[in-house]
Amino acid sequence: MPFELRDHTADVAVAATGDDLAGVFAAVADGLAAAMCEEIPDSDGDGNIERFSLSVAAESREALLYDYLAELIYERDVRIVLPVDNEATIRRPTTVDQSEPAASERIEAGPIESESTDDGSTNGGSAADRWLLDASARGVALSSIDAREVKAVTYSEMALERTPDGWHAYVVFDV
Repeated sequence: MPFELRDHTADVAVAATGDDLAGVFAAVADGLAAAMCEEIPDSDGDGNIERFSLSVAAESREALLYDYLAELIYERDVRIVLPVDNEATIRRPTTVDQSEPAASERIEAGPIESESTDDGSTNGGSAADRWLLDASARGVALSSIDAREVKAVTYSEMALERTPDGWHAYVVFDV
């Protein structure tokens, strides 16, 4: 299972794993959907399975994860849909060592830390130093499901780390 819901005082937490950084981001997003709705239908009540896209940029991997999840909550509220079947592609800052794969390639669980500080942020603040995420999700109409509200993503206890098997993330949501 790529994600697991965990009880958390007045909140809900998602622990997720992925083979690569993009995979763990998508798994956390799927966990967010599961935290809002126990049973996700294959389509909304009208049989629609429309996908929508979004892009996010941030100065660190952790900030990118936070901003991505916050954007999904925003899209839920604006589009009035539950974002499910999440897919993500992540591009590293272009200031990372040029001997590594191009910035436009999907991030794999390989060496991506060359110019990063201990907290995962990159030095400097230019656009070239920002992590970029392009994502898509299938929107299930909230009117067709019984969903509880997740108010916000938090930095409380957030963890994003590489493991021998890929990546692990832990995120707490305010409900």
